[in-house]
Amino acid sequence: MENSIEFKQIGKQFSGVRVLKDISFCVAKGEVHALLGENGAGKSTLLNILHGVYQEYEGEIWLGGNQISFKNPNEAIRKGHIVKVHQEVNVVRDLTVGQNITLGYEPRRGIMVDYRTLNQSVNQILDRLKCSFRAEDMASRLTAGEMQMLAIAKALFHNAQVISLDEPTASLTTGETASLFKIIRELKESGITIIYVSHRLEEIFQICDRATILRDGAYITTLEVGKITRETLIRHMVGRDVNAVASRMRESCVQDEVVLRVEGLGRKGVFEDISFELKKGEILGFAGLVGAGRTEVMRAIFGADAKHTGTICLKGKEVNIRNTQDALRLGIGLLPEERKTQGFVNMMTNIDNTALSSIEKYLTNRFVDDRKKRKNYLKYENELNINPKKPDYLTQNMSGGNQQKIILARWMSTNVDILIFDEPTKGVDVGAREEIYKLIEKLAMEQKIVIMVSSNMPELISMSDRIGVMRDGRLVNILDSEEATEDRLIKEYIGVKE
Repeated sequence: MENSIEFKQIGKQFSGVRVLKDISFCVAKGEVHALLGENGAGKSTLLNILHGVYQEYEGEIWLGGNQISFKNPNEAIRKGHIVKVHQEVNVVRDLTVGQNITLGYEPRRGIMVDYRTLNQSVNQILDRLKCSFRAEDMASRLTAGEMQMLAIAKALFHNAQVISLDEPTASLTTGETASLFKIIRELKESGITIIYVSHRLEEIFQICDRATILRDGAYITTLEVGKITRETLIRHMVGRDVNAVASRMRESCVQDEVVLRVEGLGRKGVFEDISFELKKGEILGFAGLVGAGRTEVMRAIFGADAKHTGTICLKGKEVNIRNTQDALRLGIGLLPEERKTQGFVNMMTNIDNTALSSIEKYLTNRFVDDRKKRKNYLKYENELNINPKKPDYLTQNMSGGNQQKIILARWMSTNVDILIFDEPTKGVDVGAREEIYKLIEKLAMEQKIVIMVSSNMPELISMSDRIGVMRDGRLVNILDSEEATEDRLIKEYIGVKE
């Protein structure tokens, strides 16, 4: 088996914190190789070294028998033919598909861009990937799945021999995921090496040949996926046995008191006639395909977006939520899906981000008492197992799962009564996922209300007391947990009658 990439004793540290320790393993040419581990295990750092984002590190990387060290990602693309497809695909929406794919490398005729050659070469790649969109189409019109294909097309335009995919299915529908997997298999057949990062373990067993596991910045093992079980994989990842799927540890504790009632909520062109009620201690799931309007409804309830019609009542009294400050004052909190852009302030520390929505708690004689803020943060650092244990660390430098925990700590610090979780386990490893499930159940046991928007059907079915199904901007049904199955949900998603 010919090696494509060989990592030899790779080490890396940031501000005195060692994040990679003596990492050594090989990736074979033409294989789909999973890179797994909990959030903070070092996966992103290792890939950033490979792709030339970080130039200072210990150890060596060999590519096709030659030692490499790239000054920047551009050099990795040009000289190494190594391309990374990010979880959130960045496109310039005002440019065409072809312009996005060739950006910075456009074919020219003299000083002018040769658009005919550009579109022809890009369309050949899109045909290879069996994409329905063309080079001439505007990127702004693409779906999330099509944007992933655009990113892969860009990699092929650069003649990539190694492509790393970071949580590629996080925003894709079931159909788009199936299409992506077909393309990955075809790329593998053509000899391209794929490094695949995902927290969705079922995908690892569908698409990957081998899996390398990191834990706490150290290499643990490399396993042949076809010869192991899910339980074995999880045990190596987290160092203990955990529940891989969502489950309620206690019986439902829903009370009779209706706390939240939404009636006829609408936003022109986005969603309409949304009506439901929630009782004290209830967990209500919100399901639907990407683009069904789930997130938009939650943002309207939270006051982040305006509503055009309908009413919101809390404990029998109509309330006017004009902005997020109104929502917070009324005891409503939102953990957004896009945590990196909406969940925390980039240049703030963990302590300050945690205190962001409850600053009045830390006042002494009208001045902010830093000792109170630190005490509050340390409580949640321990309760949520936030790592690294550095209160003054910038939140933007944390792993995705630990960023999610910081946002959780922020809202738990406010003592809100209604918490909206939008994709709470998106990009979160199995260990952190289990902790989030326990927290959601704990909130329900404390008689708070939880609304959980999720694309993960087993998660919704296991955790929810009821599940509301969105389709094309409408709430088409609310199912009791006993009648909710994956088959039933899929039929509700697409409008198939029983």
